[in-house]
Amino acid sequence: MEPDEEQRLLAKPALEQEGLRLLQNTVGWLLSNYGWYLLFTLVVLYLIFQKLFGNFRALGQRSEDASVVSSVEPDVVVKQQEALAAARLRMQEELNTQAEKYKEKLKQLEEEKRRQKIEMWESMQEGKSYKGNSKKWSEQNPEPGPSGSSTIPKPKPDRKPLRGSNYNPLTGEGGGTCSWRPGRRGPSSGG
Repeated sequence: MEPDEEQRLLAKPALEQEGLRLLQNTVGWLLSNYGWYLLFTLVVLYLIFQKLFGNFRALGQRSEDASVVSSVEPDVVVKQQEALAAARLRMQEELNTQAEKYKEKLKQLEEEKRRQKIEMWESMQEGKSYKGNSKKWSEQNPEPGPSGSSTIPKPKPDRKPLRGSNYNPLTGEGGGTCSWRPGRRGPSSGG
């Protein structure tokens, strides 16, 4: 072997050793300066990967479930749809009957109001005052006598004023022990 070849062979491991040292220094420097950031980034990437993998797995299960559902017999599906349609029809009929009852009730109320207005108009034409509540009360509680609507009203109690007749809150007179007096005008006397 020639000396040039020996030097090349010896130089090659030296270059490889230099490259390894350079790689170790670079990796050591990166880990010492950015180790925590790298660790945190790897953990976040791992969690994201797990989340996406779980979503893909759930999506695969859904597609399997859909294929199982599609393999159900058509007779069963038709029966379910017919039962659903029948239930909807029953519910709609119930709703229609309730709506009809409500309309009937509204018509009865309107008729009752119209009848009361007619009665009121007739009583006013005869010159009588109309008291719808007293008539209803007399129908519920009939009195033994000529008529329940000709009852004598009770006399109203005479309300006396709580204070004397000469009480005037603006003057301060007649108010008893509590009276307000305005403060003195002028500068305050102080030390």
